[in-house]
Amino acid sequence: VQLQASGGGLVQAGDSLRLSCAASGRIFSIYGIAWFRQAPGKEREFVSRIIWTGGSTYYTDSVKGRFTISRDTAKNTVFLQMNSLKPEDTAVYYCAAQPVTDVAYNYWGQGTLVTVSS
Repeated sequence: VQLQASGGGLVQAGDSLRLSCAASGRIFSIYGIAWFRQAPGKEREFVSRIIWTGGSTYYTDSVKGRFTISRDTAKNTVFLQMNSLKPEDTAVYYCAAQPVTDVAYNYWGQGTLVTVSS
């Protein structure tokens, strides 16, 4: 499975961005796709997850009500709509895929930088 993340950029607080994660390869082996982020000087943290076949979603508390994860199975793409962005959302955002045969996220995209200015 290969993942290609895109959509990052520089925005002001309160603005919106939509990140995309395009998957290719053994799509049928994917159980879920998640977004993680890593801010400067901090550890990588989980942001949101969507189950590929069922579509159920999960969010970390800090983004609930502001971020929405979705998928387009026809395009093999997962989106992260980010609204009401805050400076603390500044980070490199990575998408990752969990295969049906494992509990770990074994496949990672290259990351896309989101910078939110105050």
